[in-house]
Amino acid sequence: MKKIIIALSLALGFILPVAAETISADKSDFAEISSVIDDVAYDIRYYSPNNFTGNKINGYKAPRAYLTKKALSALANAAEDLRTQGYRLLIWDSYRPQKAVDNFVKWINDENDKGDKSFYPDLEKSDLLAGDYIMAKSGHTRGSTVDLTIIKKDGSFVDMGGTFDLFSEISHPDYADLTDEQKHNRQILHDAMIKAGFKGIYSEWWHFTLEDEPYKDTYFDFDIE
Repeated sequence: MKKIIIALSLALGFILPVAAETISADKSDFAEISSVIDDVAYDIRYYSPNNFTGNKINGYKAPRAYLTKKALSALANAAEDLRTQGYRLLIWDSYRPQKAVDNFVKWINDENDKGDKSFYPDLEKSDLLAGDYIMAKSGHTRGSTVDLTIIKKDGSFVDMGGTFDLFSEISHPDYADLTDEQKHNRQILHDAMIKAGFKGIYSEWWHFTLEDEPYKDTYFDFDIE
């Protein structure tokens, strides 16, 4: 019977999808980061206007941070590793509702709203979508991606040579024009996250996704509250 269905699909000019993307509001497999990592700090940028749009983002009803339980378990391992080195984690963003991503895209398409240009000083607003800085579908919405940095145990600043959501080559993890200290600090975060089972991306030193994420084709859309 399966062979007949595949043959019919080919004859009609299409192939059945292997795995379709789904949207879910089920938050039963999520937990707040601070419920497991008790010394974590939050600076949830999309709960405030301190982001590239200049406005609070849809779906962020509280300054809290959630991950899938599997990703959070791995992040706890990274936090413990960093703790032994004298650091703790500061979270800028983690799980992101699909409505928030839709908010980003709506902002991109609003020619009259320039947002906060300090986050994209050398780019035009139209470059952000065309250049893959902002995506219509985000790994954050699958629940196992986190944007973070390290701070010292007393909460003091650690110099990473650039800040969160700076759309610039400066944000590339291997950006060459950094001080030795800045390079070293980025490496500390990177090594701890990779060791814990995460992977980074070429364009953002603060962005990590669990390698074996549990929901590769599911995008969630429950509010952060």
